[in-house]
Amino acid sequence: MKDQKHQSIQEIVKIIAHDRHRTNILKNIEQKSIAYLVQRIPSWISSDMLTAIGFFGNIIIFFSFVLATYFHVAYLILASLGFAISWFGDSLDGRIAYYRNIPRKWYGLSLDITIDWIGIVLMCTGFIVYVEGMWKLIGFVFVVLYGWEMISTLVRYKITNKYSIDSGLFGPTEVRIIISGILILEVFLKDSILVSGTIACFLLFISCIVDTFKLLKLADRQDKEELVMKKSSAM
Repeated sequence: MKDQKHQSIQEIVKIIAHDRHRTNILKNIEQKSIAYLVQRIPSWISSDMLTAIGFFGNIIIFFSFVLATYFHVAYLILASLGFAISWFGDSLDGRIAYYRNIPRKWYGLSLDITIDWIGIVLMCTGFIVYVEGMWKLIGFVFVVLYGWEMISTLVRYKITNKYSIDSGLFGPTEVRIIISGILILEVFLKDSILVSGTIACFLLFISCIVDTFKLLKLADRQDKEELVMKKSSAM
């Protein structure tokens, strides 16, 4: 392998992409940005430290809701910083391990899924604190739908051995940007988050339905292929 200092961005992208299949709109910009950053992260910063940094971003998002509830709605803008920090830690923790050639595939996956789930629960808990009355249900519904997508992602990984965190053209990065936009809009247009949150849940529900049908079709094809292989081996 070449000296890492002399590797091109394209070469580093191939290393850090590993078994991840990306389909999101911003994949090219995102992967090049990550390839640029992994070269500049100090060696004393570990993958676990980056995971902790990403989780800290989720805590900021939670407190932005709390501060907006009890002090001023403008504190919701702070969530954008939280999402940026969350992206930084979440995107780099596993990729830097592959760049340094010290990956822990199953440990990393387990930790990543756990932190992602806790992070989404924190965000939706903050939302529930912020809104009033029946609108709090949006937060619960979002958690359920996000969990549905996570299950589909893991089952797809089991079937294909390819880890894809995207749903069509949208991935975690696009979702972070959209939610940041929703929260900024709420600062200038009070209660717009209620409409935006409802629309987001509806679109996420449609995405879950579509992904589930695709997953079932994929699983059915895999079953048929395995059945043909069993019959061939038995002959």
